[in-house]
Amino acid sequence: MIQHKLSLIRDKNTGPKEFRELLEEVAMLMAYEVTRDLPLEDTEVETPIGLAHTKVIAGKKLAVVPILRAGLGMVGGILRLIPAAKVGHIGLYRDPESLAPVEYFCKLPADIEERDIILVDPMLATGGSAVAGVNFLKQRGARSIKLMCLIAAPEGIKALQAAHTDVDIFTAAVDERLNEHAYIVPGLGDAGDRLYGTR
Repeated sequence: MIQHKLSLIRDKNTGPKEFRELLEEVAMLMAYEVTRDLPLEDTEVETPIGLAHTKVIAGKKLAVVPILRAGLGMVGGILRLIPAAKVGHIGLYRDPESLAPVEYFCKLPADIEERDIILVDPMLATGGSAVAGVNFLKQRGARSIKLMCLIAAPEGIKALQAAHTDVDIFTAAVDERLNEHAYIVPGLGDAGDRLYGTR
């Protein structure tokens, strides 16, 4: 399902409405994988027939932190699966000359150091935004961070792994390379522009 929906997301003829819906759906499907190792504890539930010995998540606190603005498109899908998660925001943009990330906003849950964090951004291109996002989270006390993205370039994966060996990367696809403008090839274009119909 993820690969099918990713094909539709990549299609240049997919408009903003469909793009948003598909991105949210893929994020929800990927959240299943990202949370697969959450610890469980035993509990009992009374069914209409009798007592069932079952499992529940062992009190882990979660936070979803999108890198603005494109990361916002992934939050709704994750929250549909994990409605109790808190949401933070990191605002970054890529300087067009240096391609380096520049922070313009950071607002996180007060207890961020106690939470398992899913950092979300549809694209892992140069890795600059992801590395900066993880840096900002760690500077504010975060210890358990996973990155979820739709598409990654080998260069971005290498950069994030070199800077933060403790951060697991979850991606739906690893594409060929970056072009001279640091866009992923074949990628899907600018995720933020496609989400919001801007240029």
